[in-house]
Amino acid sequence: MAKKNTEQLFALCIENKECEDLEKCKIYRVRPDDEAVKEGYLRIIDESGEDYLYPESYFVLVELPRKAQDALQVAR
Repeated sequence: MAKKNTEQLFALCIENKECEDLEKCKIYRVRPDDEAVKEGYLRIIDESGEDYLYPESYFVLVELPRKAQDALQVAR
């Protein structure tokens, strides 16, 4: 999951079972956390604006063009 520092990681939520701070079909920023990934989790910045661990199976990692990444950064 290692990426360049200049690239942001994003994930599309495909499941939100028992997670009030996630919306299905929404793209979220991912904070790199190698230890969480080893345990099957992603560190997601959710609707609360904080980062929390969620099951990796709830997301699909997506690659976004730089322009889209910049737009999502400004929107937060």
